[in-house]
Amino acid sequence: MSPSRPGLPAQDAASADVIVVGAGLAGLVATAELVDAGKRVLLVDQEPAASLGGQAWWSFGGLFLVDSPEQRRMGVKDSLELARQDWFASAGFDRTEDYWPTRWAEAYLNFAAGEKRAWLRERGVSFFPVVGWAERGGYTALQHGNSVPRFHIVWGTGPAILEPFITRVRDGVRAGLVTALHRHQVDELLVDGVDAGGTGTVVGVRGSVLAPSTAARGEASNRDVIGEFELRASAVIVTSGGIGGNHDLVRAQWPARLGTAPTNLLSGVPAHVDGRMLAISETAGARLINGDRMWHYTEGIVNWDPVWARHGIRILPGPSSLWLDATGKRLPAPLFPGFDTLGTLEHLMTTGYQHSWFILTQKIIEKEFALSGSEQNPDLTGKDLRLLAKRVAPGAPGPVEAFKSKGEDFVVADTLHDLIAGMQKRSPEVRIDAARVEREVLARDRALDNDFGKDAQINAIRQARHYRGDRLIRVASPHKLLDRSNGPLIAVKLHLLTRKSLGGIETDLSARALSADGQPVPGLYAAGEASGFGGGGVHGYRSLEGTFLGGCLFSGRTAGRAVAAAL
Repeated sequence: MSPSRPGLPAQDAASADVIVVGAGLAGLVATAELVDAGKRVLLVDQEPAASLGGQAWWSFGGLFLVDSPEQRRMGVKDSLELARQDWFASAGFDRTEDYWPTRWAEAYLNFAAGEKRAWLRERGVSFFPVVGWAERGGYTALQHGNSVPRFHIVWGTGPAILEPFITRVRDGVRAGLVTALHRHQVDELLVDGVDAGGTGTVVGVRGSVLAPSTAARGEASNRDVIGEFELRASAVIVTSGGIGGNHDLVRAQWPARLGTAPTNLLSGVPAHVDGRMLAISETAGARLINGDRMWHYTEGIVNWDPVWARHGIRILPGPSSLWLDATGKRLPAPLFPGFDTLGTLEHLMTTGYQHSWFILTQKIIEKEFALSGSEQNPDLTGKDLRLLAKRVAPGAPGPVEAFKSKGEDFVVADTLHDLIAGMQKRSPEVRIDAARVEREVLARDRALDNDFGKDAQINAIRQARHYRGDRLIRVASPHKLLDRSNGPLIAVKLHLLTRKSLGGIETDLSARALSADGQPVPGLYAAGEASGFGGGGVHGYRSLEGTFLGGCLFSGRTAGRAVAAAL
């Protein structure tokens, strides 16, 4: 990509067709589409070139697909109708503002069940053969959750999703179609011809040139201003991401339905995910909707080797760990690991505490623990078959074992008494009811004396193992926690971890930003997380997982094609 430079020659600015603000996945996809259409693009981003690709580079690379060959090979019967049933049951669309999000949901489901996989395969993207089952729900067929496994892991994780689009954008740089302006922070959208209703045409951007930075990918870069810039074009596409790195903004938009905003949060995204372009877009006439819908995880652990401030990693758990609140009380059914992210978050916020606990065994951690993030999965990210084979061998994956031995949130013990003592040491501010924990563990173990019983979690584990993928690499065979042959015992302190904004700039099906009166703001488009992954909130209240990267792909593609057609 072109190096950062203080300003842009007038002739380059005059020849630009489109300005794309944000060089994450959605911005790269939109730019690639514009390059394919022969348009001239200014790609503007506040971060150094090292962070090209944004959050997507750090992702586990899960994509939501419907009725895929991978599913069919695993014996999964899926359909567009079933996926639509699950999506709308989970989204819970219930607002007048959900008109466009609902239409985006329909369009995205058709994409996920249609050309999405083939379109990615044409660009060299391939998939791990075992399909994961995220957000299992555990309620009725018409409530939240995936009825079947749909989480397709990209072979090469997040970097492999980015690769074809980065390649296409670099082709555009060499062809003279793309100028990449790193360290250019947009402070204002330029608007001409404002009418009596306050709406004008967006004709460009104005902002600050930031000092060069040697920050590595994900590390905080400086905000030292060394100059100013002004760029004009026929259209501006905002693909600047969400608010997960800005904890003050997360708390300001925290929904009352999830209780009091937490004071203690880990960051699942770098600090540059700051949400600043949302307010800037609103000032230019765009309407922001569904800001109180957000997606944060309850299974965060402190990264022992952090890249950014308060860096947290999410455990992607199988269903077997016993989940206790901060005091030692078991979470109610069906709030089991991997079943209902926001349902669990809502419940935990009613307890008065902002952390919880997993209790498990070595046998469970070996089979069921995965860590979210490309860097935490070197076998999948590096496409290393020899390393991948170790996932089915004895022992937990190397990164998991590293957290177990080095992470501050892990307790390992041979007896339950010692385990509880270690838990208490790591949370001295909360009295753990040791007797309650012992009762919960013993009761759970007694439920395994028969192949049937009333414990909903044990029954869910047994049910999960009917799926070949879970039985093979994801769900441990049911066993007693206190059986030493399965040990040692492990406890993990879990924190709240910020991740995704589910609301954003309202857009129509052409990714045009809409004003408060529902009309398009001329010249302004939005895609990716900045647009709630489409329409201002394609997920509604809840995600089915594997849908964030896919939302960036679909909305970025839509925006790029729409702008190309409009010019």
